[in-house]
Amino acid sequence: MSRKTSMLAPDWWDFTTLEDDLLRDAAKLTPEDLLQLSREGFKVVFYDTLEDFYLAEALEYITAWKQATVSNPVGICGPIGPTEQLPLVARMVNELQLNLSNAHFWGMDEWYVDGKELDANHPLSFEKADRELCFNRIDRKFRMPDSNMHFPKAETSAYIKSWDNGVRCAVMQGGQGDVKHWAFNDPAKREGNYKDAPPTPEEFRKLTTRVVDLHPITCMQNARTSAGGVVTGIPRQALTVGPQQTWKAEKVSIWQAGAHDNAFGQRLTPFMISKRIMDSSVPMSLLADHPNVQFNYFRGGIGVCETEMH
Repeated sequence: MSRKTSMLAPDWWDFTTLEDDLLRDAAKLTPEDLLQLSREGFKVVFYDTLEDFYLAEALEYITAWKQATVSNPVGICGPIGPTEQLPLVARMVNELQLNLSNAHFWGMDEWYVDGKELDANHPLSFEKADRELCFNRIDRKFRMPDSNMHFPKAETSAYIKSWDNGVRCAVMQGGQGDVKHWAFNDPAKREGNYKDAPPTPEEFRKLTTRVVDLHPITCMQNARTSAGGVVTGIPRQALTVGPQQTWKAEKVSIWQAGAHDNAFGQRLTPFMISKRIMDSSVPMSLLADHPNVQFNYFRGGIGVCETEMH
């Protein structure tokens, strides 16, 4: 029997094509239930204050980079969204006088416009945000060499190769979008071989860094978080790190402060990961197959899945 049609974008796959019973079960979860979803290979962690939340996120950078040596270069792959941790990272590097000469950083995604990556001087550029919020704030004595900073480009070969050059990725951080993606690993369009069913988890896992068409939900979300709601100002394509690179990271750490995905989304993905329910209409659910995943929540941002009139 054919799957349901999306309520949100009929030409695409997304979480609204899942069975209603699964969606209802996820919506019922309390914060205490979320904590109980932890299992071997998957950990749920709560932080009681935003200060503690973003400090813990920033410390993942420091912990990774402190391991880096000439013979053992180590890096972290980081998101734009959230961004509040980035100035904290710079401050800690400076205060600790942490030399980053053997450390690496991978940006996980970037907008794609007119056949190329968005210019790094554009206000929406993720590379611009990383540099201005973090790397340019680090004292020149401690800065990471530019050759150790890897940002996705339209010509993806150098970026892909950087994951296989003997540099260990200690952790890949991410946020969760409304469409339940990490980076810009959005659900597929409902066309061709995927008209009746989305890509299998095995097919999705084979994807590498690439140019993608963005789900309408993703465009709406980024307009809300980055452009004051002006959706026509958001590119419709992007470059994204792929599952192939994600599975090369020793740990995947997802950070949910409540400012990106909503109360329901913050429940659905950990429920599916914990129960090993993998479906590429919910890309984040495929992390159920990664050996080391941690979901980090600001307790005050978890919200409730109940009727609230505003």
